[in-house]
Amino acid sequence: QVQLVESGGGLVQAGRSLRLSCAASGTIFSIRAMGWYRQAPGKQRDLVATITSGGTTNYADSVKGRFTISRDNAKNTVYLQMDSLKPEDTAVYYCYFDTRASVISAYLKLWGQGTLVTVSS
Repeated sequence: QVQLVESGGGLVQAGRSLRLSCAASGTIFSIRAMGWYRQAPGKQRDLVATITSGGTTNYADSVKGRFTISRDNAKNTVYLQMDSLKPEDTAVYYCYFDTRASVISAYLKLWGQGTLVTVSS
């Protein structure tokens, strides 16, 4: 079965950068989108960035101009480059793959385990 493994989180000072990675293990039949959500303590999980199979990207207004989503199709990996980090970026970050098992299966989101990003002032 496909599993998503995240890495790259940690503690960083405001203004610095981090890059998150999310790699899929196992066979992938079809991916129509990949992306990242984040959830701060006491808040709902919000969409941060997406990239479609065609390469179209989309960002939440709060991270636009600071974060960049990218992918490596050969490695089934999606990245989130986070620059100019702010304390309000502190959250658990979750990657997802919007995928399906076969041509007759429904698309669904597979989730990573989450990685904690803490930005100090």
